[in-house]
Amino acid sequence: MIYPESRLRQSSGSKAATQHKAELFITMSNTSSSKFADEHWMRLAMTFALQAESQGEVPVGALLVLENQVIGEGWNQPIGLNDPSAHAEIMALRSGAQAVKNYRLVDSTLYVTLEPCVMCVGAIIHARVARVVIGAADPKSGAAGSAFDLLNGNKFNHKVDITNGILAKDCGDLLKAFFEKRRQVARMQFTKSGEGG
Repeated sequence: MIYPESRLRQSSGSKAATQHKAELFITMSNTSSSKFADEHWMRLAMTFALQAESQGEVPVGALLVLENQVIGEGWNQPIGLNDPSAHAEIMALRSGAQAVKNYRLVDSTLYVTLEPCVMCVGAIIHARVARVVIGAADPKSGAAGSAFDLLNGNKFNHKVDITNGILAKDCGDLLKAFFEKRRQVARMQFTKSGEGG
């Protein structure tokens, strides 16, 4: 499941997300800027966040990259799969492990649009992911420095490099818009229920 350009263009998902993925794909081996590469991969992770949103899930997307190739992808799916562990990061790790036929994902980089929670950080450490690139911080439950600081400590036998704030505003705006829509729907339902009484 190491994705060449043609795989990204055929990846499952909404038509808009698939088209967006195709437009984003470039050969990363030709880039010299780490920040440019990080932004490229984060934009692709954002398309998976849109996939989550299209399924009624909180819009978080993740992408696992090894040697400048996508080996795993994921988006939030706990509601649709009835699986509390189906966070975007876990889904990307599962997908990547299947692609390389190994539960150890040594030298890989995980791009995620929202700071991972405690559960996801545990999986990242166990999978031996080398680096995590984070979009938006999660001050309520983020475990990579916001609410908890599990990835930055020396308590584990595996050290993960962290890059924070890549396209943070864009990633955060996806989440803000999603929750604002939910609040609007809730207000409309409350208003309608009050009119009938």
